[in-house]
Amino acid sequence: MSRQRGHRGVGVAAAIAVVVLTASAVSLAVPSSTTAREGGIFRISLPTVAGLDNMDPALSFTPAGWALLDTVCARLMAYPDRPPPAGLRLQPEVAKAPPTVSADQRTFTFELRTNFRFSDGTPVRASAFARAINRTLAPSMKSPGALFTRHIVGALDVLEGKRRTATGVVARGNTLTVRFTRPTPEFLALTALPFFCAVPPTLPVDAEGIGVFPTAGPYRVTEYRPGERVVIGRNPFYRGSRPHHVDGFEIDLRAASTDEPIRRIERGEADWTTMLMPVYLNPALGLEAKYGINRSRFFSQPGLTLRMFAFNTSRPLFRNNPALRRAVNFALDRQALQAILGGPLAGRLTDQYIPPLVPGFRDGDVYPLDRADLVRARALARGNLRGGRAVLYTTDFTVAIAQLAKQQLAEIGLEIEVRAIPFHISSTNYLDALTKPGADWDVALVVWTPNVPDAQVYLNLLLETQHIGGTNVAGFTSATYDRELRRAARVPQARQREVAYGSLDVRAARDAAPLAALSVLNEPTFVSERVDPACIVLRPALVLTAVCLR
Repeated sequence: MSRQRGHRGVGVAAAIAVVVLTASAVSLAVPSSTTAREGGIFRISLPTVAGLDNMDPALSFTPAGWALLDTVCARLMAYPDRPPPAGLRLQPEVAKAPPTVSADQRTFTFELRTNFRFSDGTPVRASAFARAINRTLAPSMKSPGALFTRHIVGALDVLEGKRRTATGVVARGNTLTVRFTRPTPEFLALTALPFFCAVPPTLPVDAEGIGVFPTAGPYRVTEYRPGERVVIGRNPFYRGSRPHHVDGFEIDLRAASTDEPIRRIERGEADWTTMLMPVYLNPALGLEAKYGINRSRFFSQPGLTLRMFAFNTSRPLFRNNPALRRAVNFALDRQALQAILGGPLAGRLTDQYIPPLVPGFRDGDVYPLDRADLVRARALARGNLRGGRAVLYTTDFTVAIAQLAKQQLAEIGLEIEVRAIPFHISSTNYLDALTKPGADWDVALVVWTPNVPDAQVYLNLLLETQHIGGTNVAGFTSATYDRELRRAARVPQARQREVAYGSLDVRAARDAAPLAALSVLNEPTFVSERVDPACIVLRPALVLTAVCLR
């Protein structure tokens, strides 16, 4: 699943896709504001195609857009500019404290700090966040943010053009109240998305987006020419606690190819870009040989994207058959499968559904990662093969991994028919094939990239019955797990919530096994020689507000 316009699913959802990225761990120090050099312009190069989509927070839905908006946004709750795990634990930003939440998890009340100012000097009130929410619901805006705000009370009236504002969003001075039509424990994490950036209460609705307007984060956009250039400077009225060492950012949007930004960084003409890992691993670039991994310029940080096989529990082979699902998990040689996609540099092996970076992860050592355990696999498969035939869906560019899985599963008596579905990054062909009624697949290779790094969006969205037909692509249904997942989502204390999800993750992978997790993909970072390594914070992508220059 990936951050794309037109993605599907329920709640915090994104389209299922199959992509290739890479992984390896790195821990960098967080610089003191007294030791980091201040000033200078940080230069970014992005390709014209598949680069920046928009600088309007209601419309942007790409990694490049979100990285840039992070420098100018002020949000109710945010992730600190620190490496994980601290950098993935939500904390108040414009809110004074976490909100008061009703017992039914439907009403959230925030009290705002009084020291935040827009870049034109006007104070940030609750109306700034109410406007951000209502802009995502404006029908002419066609904002992807509506996926995350459509369950607010009155949201459908706005989406249908019956009202201009949602009745469930009430702003009075520095108090913001948001009411939902259903329990929405994930709302705190959602407020960290760019869709919830504070915007001026009078900011118009514009289907093409508004790229230059007063913002309340450490920086502000001073110039935006779509397809050409973005200029970002400091917000002179910013009094928040986020680091902001450089004077600003200049973004060139005219690179002719995906390789060109990387070559510009090598030549010292740019300082950073954002791209999928296969681009960085192009042998013609030779980045690993030139700079090594995780030293000072080329980094490979464990990311948040989970690659897995999903079992179609709505079909006879895997329905009510956890023994066979577990047998497949034991029969898979994850290390051999990963080797096809680049080996250790291309991802960190896993057998669980919460990635190691996400708070709540607990290593349960459920299945062997470096080999298959055919003794246990065959014992579990015996008597549970139900004819022993399965259809495996994959995409037309991941056939090799499917073919190897076919060989591995033959060892336990499963005869696999591989079907390659055409996939394009801008389409939903593969998702449509998986989720259409009566789809005849039994196993499917998918990835899941949530929009927020929260255990709830890995477990609840992948496993809860209410998400069947959307993010619960396996069609897994269990009253027991539904009950426990909802209970975990409602635990108010962060650390206790993490413990609850950590336990659920291990038990779901070990006992129910509706999925076979394979690996966590990596987030690549490559910077110029003039970027100070002491100011590189990877969360897991580069945090632009924290950068400084030598």
